[in-house]
Amino acid sequence: MKVGVLKEIKQDEYRVAITPAGVREMGEHGHEVFIEATAGEGSAITDAAFEAQGARIVPDAAAVFDAGEMILHVKELQASEIKMLRPEHLLFTYLHLAPDPDQTSGLQKSGATCVAYETVEDAEGRLPLLAPMSEIAGKIAAQAGAFMLEKPLGGRGILLGGVPGVAAATVVVIGGGVVGTNAAFIAMGMAADVFILDRSLDRLRQLDMAYGREASTVYSTTLAVEELLPRADLVVGAVLVHGARAPFVISRDQLSLMKPGAVLVDVAIDQGGCFETSRPTTHRDPTFEIDGVIHYCVANMPGAVPITSTHALTNATLPYALSLADHGLRTAIARDPGLEPGVNVAGGKVTHAPVAEGVGTEYVALDEALGWN
Repeated sequence: MKVGVLKEIKQDEYRVAITPAGVREMGEHGHEVFIEATAGEGSAITDAAFEAQGARIVPDAAAVFDAGEMILHVKELQASEIKMLRPEHLLFTYLHLAPDPDQTSGLQKSGATCVAYETVEDAEGRLPLLAPMSEIAGKIAAQAGAFMLEKPLGGRGILLGGVPGVAAATVVVIGGGVVGTNAAFIAMGMAADVFILDRSLDRLRQLDMAYGREASTVYSTTLAVEELLPRADLVVGAVLVHGARAPFVISRDQLSLMKPGAVLVDVAIDQGGCFETSRPTTHRDPTFEIDGVIHYCVANMPGAVPITSTHALTNATLPYALSLADHGLRTAIARDPGLEPGVNVAGGKVTHAPVAEGVGTEYVALDEALGWN
């Protein structure tokens, strides 16, 4: 198969969808890799490093789309890129379509088959291609939140870990999954007073066993959130519903419960955000203020650390990309059924039910969309 790798053009996105090691693996499986010039520079990977492992460097995105059968990417395609998609293309990238009807419509019109990293599942129903970026985003959430609490940046002016004789900041993490666990881990490492909320008692038991007295676990209810908000200096929103739009866990009215200069970090912003007042921001302009509360809602947090993120992401995605290239979509799914929920759009139809619900369109089963029946 001919594999095309695009340079990311989303603002402040420096990752790339393959490493030289990945190029080498693709070549050893008999596949050709075409990479847009300078695609790896943001991750400190030169064109020469790719070429040394057998990649062909092409001048622009159009050349990638012309040469490639499978298109590898990191973030969702931008409008100019969607226009170059063709029905014969297999797109493999993060999509986050549930809150994005325009992107969904564009992918439908292209006729391409679009596989989303974030909805591929493993045998236990976990999200193996989302996990490494969730780990990074969770860690960034805590350290970014600590930074935004500084007074010159609009925050309360409080040090997360305090000092002898002065209390530490209170950090509330809503969601005990991969993002929340990593956010709590960093906040605890900075000696904050940490509360982790979740609706799974089994997960709360696991966190309690792992962290003991270093963090308090709380069953998540509206009342529990409201009781903690007046104490909170930093709140990390880390809720996830597989493939669906994130639910709101803090409303606009509840902001009045918080201290002036407190910080909200919304890691669910790619899925629409879990705070009612959230809207996407960028690394260059990461925050805004509503009712005295600072909101940090950067839509590609791991893009700030691209050397770490690129290698972590491609370590996870490469086996799936190789399977798709080796066997094609239908056989790859037969060998690993967890790939099927990753297919969000195919044959002009939305083939993932939570995405269809999120964008308000019809869901069509993958077999029917591709005529596999």
